[in-house]
Amino acid sequence: MKLSQFKFNLPKELIAETPAKTRDEARLMVIHRKTGKIEHKSFKDVLSYFGDGDCMILNDTKVFPARMYGNKEKTGAKIEVFLLRELNAESRLWDVLVDPARKIRIGNKLYFGDDDTLVAEVIDNTTSRGRTLRFLFDGSYEEFRKTLNDMGETPLPKYIKRAPTEDDKERYQTVYAKNEGAVAAPTAGLHFSRELLKRLELKGVNFANVTLHVGLGTFRTVEVEDLTKHKMDSEQAYISDKDCKIINKSRESKKKVCVVGTTTMRAIETSVSTDGFVKPYDGWTNKFIFPPYDFNVANCMITNFHTPESTLLMMVCAFGGYDLMMKAYKEAIKEKYRFYTYGDAMLIL
Repeated sequence: MKLSQFKFNLPKELIAETPAKTRDEARLMVIHRKTGKIEHKSFKDVLSYFGDGDCMILNDTKVFPARMYGNKEKTGAKIEVFLLRELNAESRLWDVLVDPARKIRIGNKLYFGDDDTLVAEVIDNTTSRGRTLRFLFDGSYEEFRKTLNDMGETPLPKYIKRAPTEDDKERYQTVYAKNEGAVAAPTAGLHFSRELLKRLELKGVNFANVTLHVGLGTFRTVEVEDLTKHKMDSEQAYISDKDCKIINKSRESKKKVCVVGTTTMRAIETSVSTDGFVKPYDGWTNKFIFPPYDFNVANCMITNFHTPESTLLMMVCAFGGYDLMMKAYKEAIKEKYRFYTYGDAMLIL
């Protein structure tokens, strides 16, 4: 398929700047692939679609406060530093993005905190905006990570023009987030409240966790018309043997296996064996899923409403069927569903 097939007009006012009042009261569009039927519900109504022996697969990655602001030595220019990934814990080397990048060269030092608590030296250029920083910090690794956390802020997407609040610290994180390493939230999971998870559990729904540390590459603009030429950034993923057994048991029993989010789908489709079962995984994935694609494990999916020409929309169209999904998106715009990170959800059955 071509990039232009995923273009649609998204009114700006439908892009959510803030989360719903409570997590599980966002709107939910339910799409039945077999019949093409579309229902309009509240997210907590997800309860009525799942029962005993069904499985939900969650991405338990935890977002860390990845956006920091420092000052360049001598000039004092304010520089935004976006932490992407730790390269070496011992040497305190990090892969980062800097803005404005033109001012930041190898050898420059950046100072963070009112009393310059933290200093970083630029030791490499990786891309036009990418740099490798070595943080210079006297203290233990635990103290260093605490300092990074204290100085960083919630990495809300750039389209949200306001500054992050205390509320964002909680709401830009799933209630089941556990393994720190993501620079963006696995947004489909933001709709689950603790109460809703408990109620699903009481109905006999089994939960399996995978970890995929969401990177900015998930949202990278596709710049080629021929989708086979687009390359995804690699993201770290982990699936335990215990969680594989939970997923595979529901699959064997012909129960619902519901993937919560596109990142979760990428993780399980990376780790699937030739016989269609999930196997333990510990590594990286740059899997790009777009139509046509044969899914091996999940038979239903919860996801948010995505932006035009995004790799996330492409995966959803591969899973739900291109024509049906484009029809659903048209209806979502008509019904004023909220899009993107803090937006509403879709359940594809």
